Amino acid sequence: MRFLTEPTTDLTYSDLFLVPSRSGVTSRLDVDLAADDGTGSAIPLVAANMTAVTGKRMAETMARRGGLAVLPQDVPLDVIRDVAAWIKARHTVLETPVTLSPGHTVIDALHLMGKRPHGAVVVVDDSGAVAGVVRAADCEGQDRFASLASVMRHQPLVLDAATLDGGSGAGADQGLRAAFDAMDTAGTDLAPVQRDGVLAGVLTRKGALRSTLYRPSLDKAGRLKVAAAVGINGDVAGRAAELLAAGVDVLVLDTAHGHQQKMFDALAAVKALDPGVPVVAGNVVTAEATSELIQAGADIVKVGVGPGAMCTTRMMTAVGRPQFSAVLECSAAARAAGGRVWADGGVRYPRDVALALAAGASQVMIGSWFAGTHESPGDLQQDAGGRQYKESFGMASARAVQNRNQREGAFEKDRKALFEEGISTSRMFIDPARPGVEDLLDMITAGLRSSMSYAGAADLGAFRERAVAGIQSAAGYEEGRPVPQSW
Repeated sequence: MRFLTEPTTDLTYSDLFLVPSRSGVTSRLDVDLAADDGTGSAIPLVAANMTAVTGKRMAETMARRGGLAVLPQDVPLDVIRDVAAWIKARHTVLETPVTLSPGHTVIDALHLMGKRPHGAVVVVDDSGAVAGVVRAADCEGQDRFASLASVMRHQPLVLDAATLDGGSGAGADQGLRAAFDAMDTAGTDLAPVQRDGVLAGVLTRKGALRSTLYRPSLDKAGRLKVAAAVGINGDVAGRAAELLAAGVDVLVLDTAHGHQQKMFDALAAVKALDPGVPVVAGNVVTAEATSELIQAGADIVKVGVGPGAMCTTRMMTAVGRPQFSAVLECSAAARAAGGRVWADGGVRYPRDVALALAAGASQVMIGSWFAGTHESPGDLQQDAGGRQYKESFGMASARAVQNRNQREGAFEKDRKALFEEGISTSRMFIDPARPGVEDLLDMITAGLRSSMSYAGAADLGAFRERAVAGIQSAAGYEEGRPVPQSW
């Protein structure tokens, strides 16, 4: 990256803009977004290891679209094993449906519809075959205890999975286009997909389009990838070994202060296992810490202290650093040492993701932004005005500390909860225009692709080299914001 004027102070994402350069990139679709950090991610986006952000649905969806999600360290090992196995068993193209039987009731369906952006429940019979589809409109005016058999659409469009098994490239695209055309002709935006007469998944019109644009993040066996976090206390090696045995593809050693002896001890313990997968360590904000962690065995260093929406560390402790400058300095140190960095936190718009990658990050980790989607683990709630939201909370908040230490006695739990550095509850509203994480991925990658084409960069490596940044005032930032109504 080159600056129009060399900065004299540390900078946040809002302090900067990118300047267009002469470009030979003729289309944003010619841009390659693949990360170069050994994770195999086709898009440089990671869902954060926050309890309110990443669960099995988030991990499944992120991997299907080429990204990665990190399961939190608070999740018990037996649950991690089940979740990892579930994710590995998911289809790489078809979405996992919400299913009920014909004997279930309307109220059962209404409770589950919010689990998916498409808002549909597939009704299956005892053999697993599709019996019908129920949408919210089918339930309007119906008795809440009426059976689904009495309200479902009896003849939905049902696709055959064999027609979508075109492998990769043009063959797969042809099958997806045929599926899209069939839904278009039928006037529906969703279709169940059966294999040998048994429900295999669902496909939406947008899903068919996305599968021609995104490449899934797959392991060597062709299964969706998933990452998991490990704390630096307790039996680190034992937990890491269990995660590896469960099929986890990336290990994330995670603590608020990554430049400490316990982190180096944890890294040594994990590397002694010869894990065979990328190992991420963090969080830090200095070149010195980054270099030392990579020399100690980390493949990737997580950068960011205090920029997250749920984090109060800077206000509580004054510790941290403006995120753009932290990423810029740490990424240079990492590459000099043979490693990479993830930019963790502080992104609120696609522009921020572009700036983090231009500064040298191989991927960008996103937390609260993804918490307000149907794929996040929280329950869908409504405020007094009818707006839907999910609750988010910081992983150093009293709420998270209580959950993390639930096996300890009440005295110890309550004493640790006194030392919080995060928000315990915040409403992340569902954007009606972008209710699912895939909608956000579309928006982010579209902005990133355009940003790279403006710089004349066909891949992220070229983007780092060709990006030209300027420093702007608060008024300059405000000038770039859209005006939703006349002034």
